[in-house]
Amino acid sequence: MFGSEQVARARRYHRPLYGVALVRLALDLLVLALAAFGPLGRWLLDPLSGWPWWAQTAGFTALIDALTTALGLPLAIWAGFLRERNWGFSTQNPGGFAADRAKGFLLAVAISAAAMVGLVGSARSLPRAWPVAAGLVGAGLLLALAFLGPLLVEPLFNRFVPVADAELASELGALARRAQLPIKEVLVADASRRTRKSNAYVSGLGATRRLVLYDTLLARATRPEIGLVLAHELGHRRARHLIKGVLLSMAGLAGFVAVLWALLRWAALRDAAGAPGGAGDPRVVAFALLLAASLQVLSAPLGSALSRSWEREADRFSLELTGDLDAFESVHRSLAEANLADIDPPRPIYLALFSHPTPAERIAAARRLAASAGLT
Repeated sequence: MFGSEQVARARRYHRPLYGVALVRLALDLLVLALAAFGPLGRWLLDPLSGWPWWAQTAGFTALIDALTTALGLPLAIWAGFLRERNWGFSTQNPGGFAADRAKGFLLAVAISAAAMVGLVGSARSLPRAWPVAAGLVGAGLLLALAFLGPLLVEPLFNRFVPVADAELASELGALARRAQLPIKEVLVADASRRTRKSNAYVSGLGATRRLVLYDTLLARATRPEIGLVLAHELGHRRARHLIKGVLLSMAGLAGFVAVLWALLRWAALRDAAGAPGGAGDPRVVAFALLLAASLQVLSAPLGSALSRSWEREADRFSLELTGDLDAFESVHRSLAEANLADIDPPRPIYLALFSHPTPAERIAAARRLAASAGLT
């Protein structure tokens, strides 16, 4: 299905990146553990003594994020910039890469600091009912991000314009109406100023919902292939995958708060974490971040499996809507080539990290579906 040379080249590209990801994860967990149970947390928090509790909480969160980012920066530069340029994918200059990293860092700090202030503030205001309050605050933050992400976050990194080709836009609109999922417009992101890789995605909820194509995809794909990609994204919309993902994130947040509450009832653990006051103590931030990261690692295989299931569902919808097996195969071959997708990843990596089936899996499944439906 894919040539041995492409498979081998993809393996050479991805294997070191898997190693970098594992090193970054171990480094982050080590820093969080030292901040939660070692002297590192005290060293970071001591300069903030005398500040109001909310400023201590936000500042402590920001310092931990800054430390993990700084320690991982050499690996991020190598994997995200130098290696991407050497392999011919990156179109950025050093200034553009640095600007993206800075914006991503500031955004992450703002979100994590808001979450930790909400957690500590809930515990200080409602000592007995703080898990309920913290869960509601966190759920509100997740919902706000889902709604406002396309308006406030995505424009920080890309510019978006409607599809310029009127005939193509009309064809895509007709395809969406045939799926009974009418769309106002399909937007194009200027991804080419950052990468030569291709992609498409759906984001937002309600009035902020949008379908986005990379300009690199438009430059390389044929019209049937673009229609197939749009049909796939419409499949996500038909199955309500975005809202389901938000609801699952809320459930995961509730689980995190419940585990945190249970663990903080243990006095010995509170003392070891330097937070005898429990969740209302700004010092608890480091332990809360460590717990969140640990639970995320443990739940990654389940989340990846669910994501792959949703992708297969969207693939089926795209083929059923278009009835074009040739376009399905050609676009997934093209995307695999443009993005140098790992055709044969190590099984543990696949199970833990892959949010999409491999291109070979997707094409094989499409062939089986086409055969059962009598498509050629």
